[in-house]
Amino acid sequence: MSVALDPLDKVMSWERAAAWRRGVAGHLVFTNGVFDLLHPGHVDVLLGARSEGDALVVGVNSDASVRRLKGPERPVRSEAERCYVLAALAMVDAVVVFDEDTPFELISTLRPDVLVKGGDYTEASIVGAREVRAWGGNVVVIPLTPGHSTTSTIERLRGH
Repeated sequence: MSVALDPLDKVMSWERAAAWRRGVAGHLVFTNGVFDLLHPGHVDVLLGARSEGDALVVGVNSDASVRRLKGPERPVRSEAERCYVLAALAMVDAVVVFDEDTPFELISTLRPDVLVKGGDYTEASIVGAREVRAWGGNVVVIPLTPGHSTTSTIERLRGH
């Protein structure tokens, strides 16, 4: 018998995520990003992240944050749409929106055991890496899946 799950149950406020985090048994993994047009590279990073622990929380840049970081034509999909799609994925246990330009405050609030980013980052450039290491956690960089990028997909769709 299958149980219908509402992805919106996994989309959490900071307060609800902090309470949820206290109940996580085992290692909590955190990753973050825009996740504007979900592609195989995103899926590979999410699968790799989830394999690093017992639960995966994904921080998602708010629409305002994406506009500040990527320009006025982004995001393509609203934060609500991006969160819904991510939350529907089996490997994702929780999704939390952050409005800041970096997830530093969210990382500090949730105190994950493992911090994961894709291979376009190095540990030295990952926001929160020093802090996660300081409280005994690990930092993992997942290699990028060649040929997949939201920006290049958008450029192709625009005929560039």
